[in-house]
Amino acid sequence: MGAIGMRALAYALTILASCGVAQAAAPARPPIVSVSHLAVHAADPAKSEAFYVHGLGAVKGSDPENPKGARYYFSPTQFVEVLPLPPDALSVDRLDHAAFNTADAEALRLYLASKGVAVPGRVETGADGGRWFDVVDPEGVRIQFVQPPATLPAIAVNPLSSRIIHVGFIVHDRAKQDAFYRQVLGFRPYWFGGMTDEAASWVSLQVPDGSDWLEYMIVAPPDGRGTPPGMSQATAGMLDHFSLGVPDTRLAYTLLWNGDRLRGQAETPKIGRDAKWQLNLYDPDGTRAEIMEFQAIGKPCCSPFTAADPKP
Repeated sequence: MGAIGMRALAYALTILASCGVAQAAAPARPPIVSVSHLAVHAADPAKSEAFYVHGLGAVKGSDPENPKGARYYFSPTQFVEVLPLPPDALSVDRLDHAAFNTADAEALRLYLASKGVAVPGRVETGADGGRWFDVVDPEGVRIQFVQPPATLPAIAVNPLSSRIIHVGFIVHDRAKQDAFYRQVLGFRPYWFGGMTDEAASWVSLQVPDGSDWLEYMIVAPPDGRGTPPGMSQATAGMLDHFSLGVPDTRLAYTLLWNGDRLRGQAETPKIGRDAKWQLNLYDPDGTRAEIMEFQAIGKPCCSPFTAADPKP
């Protein structure tokens, strides 16, 4: 082989080696294992505390992320974060952000950056040692990824429920959101349905490495962002919600009834279109707490379940 051929071969080998190094250096996505929390605003934090502690049995704790807020724990790694309503708040929307637990917040930050997602320059660390960072999804919803602290808070088992099984919020464009949650993050289809069989108003996607899920609550217009103009606070709160898993909704309702924990609540248990027994409760600002059984009692409408159900 001549000198020119040798130089060409050496150049080709260098390019191949460089490609191999680049591929090896591409960050892998660390596990995203469960729902962490839903963060909501409250006009009257004392009333919210009564709902979450007395009504739902959560354990109140300080908020390592925001000293003005409070955490209402259902388990050591799952809670609702309640934040004061900003004094200049104009929207009826009470949602601040939704959050998911990951094994490694910094590795996930680097992974998302490699996919072209705008990420902060560093991961935040709370007083408890927990780590987190925020991103914004394609429709402007703030999403937080949390690496729980090494030493978890001591949270007693909640007789009502110790498991948040899903969170949901308003979505306008399913395909746009799928590009982020499914293609970038790896969320997996679980179920979809609606008030009629022809329209998918609710789309459930499980986290990549667990059985908790995110629920798109699809509303018009398709090019919208956030709460549509003219939507009431009650409707927005019904759509932006979290769900506590229970093995038996009848027993859960009985527990709440006998504990005088249903004051101001108008709904009773019912079977949803996904064929799961559920009970809708509402906090003082209208955010919905959906008490839901882990498994369906029969065939759901609209689509089959395509992943394993969550377990207690």
